[in-house]
Amino acid sequence: MTKTRTISRNAPQGPSPFAVEAAPLPREKFSDPRITAKGEPRAQVPLARLETLWLNTGTLCNLACATCYIESSPTNDALVYLSADHAARFLAEAKGLETREIGFTGGEPFMNPDMLPMLTATLEQGFEALVLTNAMKPMRRHEEALLALRERHGDRLTLRVSLDHHSREVHEGERGPRSWMPAIEGLRWLSDHGFSIAVAGRLLPGEGEREARECYAALFEKEGLAIDARDPARLVLFPEMDADKDIAEITTACWGILGKSPADIMCNTSRMVVHRKGEAAPRVVACTLIPYDPGFDLGETLAEASCDVPLNHPHCARFCVLGGASCSA
Repeated sequence: MTKTRTISRNAPQGPSPFAVEAAPLPREKFSDPRITAKGEPRAQVPLARLETLWLNTGTLCNLACATCYIESSPTNDALVYLSADHAARFLAEAKGLETREIGFTGGEPFMNPDMLPMLTATLEQGFEALVLTNAMKPMRRHEEALLALRERHGDRLTLRVSLDHHSREVHEGERGPRSWMPAIEGLRWLSDHGFSIAVAGRLLPGEGEREARECYAALFEKEGLAIDARDPARLVLFPEMDADKDIAEITTACWGILGKSPADIMCNTSRMVVHRKGEAAPRVVACTLIPYDPGFDLGETLAEASCDVPLNHPHCARFCVLGGASCSA
């Protein structure tokens, strides 16, 4: 299984304002799924229950951000569009597992031509739906259909909009020029029409969470957006990731040292479906953040993917364990 990605020429110029400041990752780290570079037993996370099933709709996106973890762009089709027929198989299996929530991520989900059929099937089968979107033109093309879904299913449909920072300058430094106002206008449309909405943002190096929430709150009030910036479910602030920068490996002893447990980590309750370019059918991976690494490929079915997951990637440490973050609602 190879990782095939293309680099877009549409990415913002210059470094990301959110760049991780750390030494390069030593080659010996995260090389063995069983033990760390120091020879200690690596932490693993069991699947307690499949609470959230993520469907990756494909890596094509209308934007090319400076530090997209999955390198989505207008030219990257390393993950091809997931079809409604393929999604139906996983929805049926998830129904038997009493899964609560189906998450849609990309790329930009609304670029996938089967997005509305997949979203409709999800809601009609009784799942909650969480859609990660930039709320720009691809989403706005589906206003009428989205209004109909909101009318029928209410708050079981949530749209989480990426607004990387509370300032236009930083947001556009990450997402490119002229990306701020379309996102704000998309958020305003969702808010004005009573959708269940949330925002996903980031913290600049040295920026405190409390300070960021206050600044987002002021922005939401100014723009007339019905979002409570102090609610962690409505304003999700993600830690930064860089798989090439040094970070501690997580051992079995770390749970006690850090006062955490495997139940705090998102692969304890979630899996993601991806369809890699060149493969005949979609497969299940352990994590929304690591779609290409063969060590996190768990099989063709959700049943196969119910195994333990070794925390053998820098994202496991920086985002999930030390960052305390989760992509789920």
